Amino acid sequence: MIRVSFNDGWQARPKVNPFAELSGPAAPFEDVTIPHDAMIGQSRVAPDGEVTREGGAGAYFPGGVFEYRKAFFIPEECRGKRILIEFEGVYRDATVHINGDYAGQRPYGYSHFRIDADRFLRFGQDNEIRVEARAHEDSRWYTGAGIYRDTWILTGEVVHIAPDGVRVTTPDVDAERAVVEVATTVANDSLAIRTVDVVTEVRSATGTVLASAASKATVMPGEPATVRTRLYVRDPALWSTDSPAVHTCAVRLRDAGGEGGRDVDTETVTFGIRSLRLDPVHGLRVNGETVKLRGACVHHDNGPLGAATFARAEERRVQLLKDAGFNAIRMSHHPMSKAMLNACDRTGMLVVDEAFDMWTSAKSGFDYSLHFPEWWERDIEAMIAKDVNHPSVIMYSIGNEIPEAGTAVGAVWGRRLAEKVRLLDGTRYVTNAVNNMLAVMSELPALMRKGRETGAEATGDAADEGAGINTLMADVGDAMNAISASELVTQRTQESYGVLDVAGMNYSDSRYALDRDLFPDRIVLGTETFPSRIDTYWRLVRQHDHVIGDFTWTGWDYLGEVGLGRPQYLTPDTPTPTQAAYPHLTADCGDLDITGHRRPVSYYREIVFGLRAQPYLAVQRPEHHGKTFAGMPWAWTDSIASWTWPGHEGSPVIVEVYSDADEVELLLNGRSLGRIPMGEDHRYRAEFDTVYEPGELLAIAYRGGVETGRDLLRSATEPVLLSAEADREIIRPRGGDLVHVALTLRDADGTLHTAADREVTVDVSGDGVLQGFGSAAPATEERFDSPVRRTYEGRALVVLRPTGIGKIDLRATAPGCEPLEIVIGVE
Repeated sequence: MIRVSFNDGWQARPKVNPFAELSGPAAPFEDVTIPHDAMIGQSRVAPDGEVTREGGAGAYFPGGVFEYRKAFFIPEECRGKRILIEFEGVYRDATVHINGDYAGQRPYGYSHFRIDADRFLRFGQDNEIRVEARAHEDSRWYTGAGIYRDTWILTGEVVHIAPDGVRVTTPDVDAERAVVEVATTVANDSLAIRTVDVVTEVRSATGTVLASAASKATVMPGEPATVRTRLYVRDPALWSTDSPAVHTCAVRLRDAGGEGGRDVDTETVTFGIRSLRLDPVHGLRVNGETVKLRGACVHHDNGPLGAATFARAEERRVQLLKDAGFNAIRMSHHPMSKAMLNACDRTGMLVVDEAFDMWTSAKSGFDYSLHFPEWWERDIEAMIAKDVNHPSVIMYSIGNEIPEAGTAVGAVWGRRLAEKVRLLDGTRYVTNAVNNMLAVMSELPALMRKGRETGAEATGDAADEGAGINTLMADVGDAMNAISASELVTQRTQESYGVLDVAGMNYSDSRYALDRDLFPDRIVLGTETFPSRIDTYWRLVRQHDHVIGDFTWTGWDYLGEVGLGRPQYLTPDTPTPTQAAYPHLTADCGDLDITGHRRPVSYYREIVFGLRAQPYLAVQRPEHHGKTFAGMPWAWTDSIASWTWPGHEGSPVIVEVYSDADEVELLLNGRSLGRIPMGEDHRYRAEFDTVYEPGELLAIAYRGGVETGRDLLRSATEPVLLSAEADREIIRPRGGDLVHVALTLRDADGTLHTAADREVTVDVSGDGVLQGFGSAAPATEERFDSPVRRTYEGRALVVLRPTGIGKIDLRATAPGCEPLEIVIGVE
């Protein structure tokens, strides 16, 4: 079917009760371009606000009902053809009306779906489509709202290739040749039997035809036919994380009844040639090579853009995560966008795609659990249809922290989902991100009582749940780990793990070695772990063949679950950690912040992974020196890569150095502050307690007495200059393209000034608009759609969207700085 973007020409507004409109002026519609997040432009609401709000889980953005409309023309010559309208994602509880008539719905906000539109259309006339979306206390994180992913209109003959109807697998691959199996579904919506020729070609990334075949297919009315073609590619270029070779498969239908025939339909999909193997001895193998998953859990929002899924933003995010040392993404906790899957294919990023955050037990007042029993199969089908041709996808997760996993009926549900996935795609593996503590939550009171009774007599054995629960009051991470190793968890989760190919475990490294002995055939994946303990986790991953990787929470910071990873300090007024309050905005726990800037933990992780030889310097904020740190285990130290602390001259300060070398030396303005042992036995970290003195701070790493690398921090000086750097000079006018411009405050030598934050005002003109403007500030009342934004630690990010061919002019000004101008070409 012919696929054309349906993104332009939409209008949106908060939904207005039609009866209320009779007595007053209607809420006006505003022009929008899809993808569009209707929530990100709403004013956030403080806890004492009078309107409905999502609270900290949703970053204090209000929910609501949002209405979209679009007028579109369908020519008379389309009468008798099949016309579908496709939505890649509408959050949430979408209902669709065409010309006033109900045309379809989709409760789940992360599934792509299609509306069979031709029966409702007026040919040769204008038509109107309306879409309603609802978001209200239905998630544990910021979801956004509305038509936040791409839309398409599909037009085809009554005999056509079904949407998502070309499926490519590579069941047999070696160095000499690869078997490529293509299954094409041909639909016949006419009243007659039709016979077509099916021509299939496999092409390289450069368009060279590597293999082709033709066959006939007779299709009965209303009875789709699956045409299977087996092709052989010689000397195949294999897809891998290091060499992501992407191929295309083109399928063409030709009418076999006429003289010479005519093209009826065409479809082209991308795929990769690669093999997957899995066992507890070699772990996960891609093309025969063992791969340990260096994983990042990622939510779907894109910081200043909210939930709006622009292809370029997804591509940028995947590339930055890859550059930071990750080789895998777990989409949390919902199916990944098509745009991000495409980016993972091109970049060489492995994917664990996740179906649901809940099954039948609700986690929020109005979440998807209300629809799960009726819709889960259709949503699994949608996820598999979206993913099946993407070589990056290696595993499907059927859920995240599902409370039912610890019950017999929950195991039945797990088996249903796992078998549904296998029925639709037997070429990937099935996991479930199980939180073992949550799976036995109903038994925690009894465990706590036993822990109190056990008391000091506890042996500390990993299987002694009484001893383990004694840690509950001390550290939530240790508590989760202790409970996970209990015999109760072993018994309660055995069936749920048994239905899986890979036992996904959240915060449960205590089971890694334990399960090697209890369940020798069990393969384990750390599906969610604390960033502060990556050195411990990665040692276990390296030591145990049956443990295939680790996924940190999180790779990229996100909106909502506010303050989850924020640094905290105990005081007499706050003797224990507290919940983050308004105006906190982000979870504050990503290796990369919401603008894509790498934080110190990212470089530490890269060192632990063995991917960075140079040491890395970070400095704890001197105003907190001597205080008791009390961050949750999702928190890193309160440090940044800066030696610019005006007003703290002569004050004590702690300098952190990360390295895998034997030892590290720290020099301040040329004076040695000593050497400290480093490496794995010292958790790859050293701390120097010194006094702040402006100038240069230099770390030198040594192995065997020989220097292996160095890192330098320099104090910034006045005056402050405003600087801009675009990620590309030329962009495209369509296809979800964007340009990201980093605005920074620097001194004359180019050193970032982290202590001179000020308001920056941007003006955009020409063939583009301001799509988002933000910083990584974890707590702020500033808006992402405002042209004025205060930098955070010397940084802010401008995102521009092209509106036509030509150029985009960006002018930025800040108090005390010379204005700057940057021009982006749109071609």
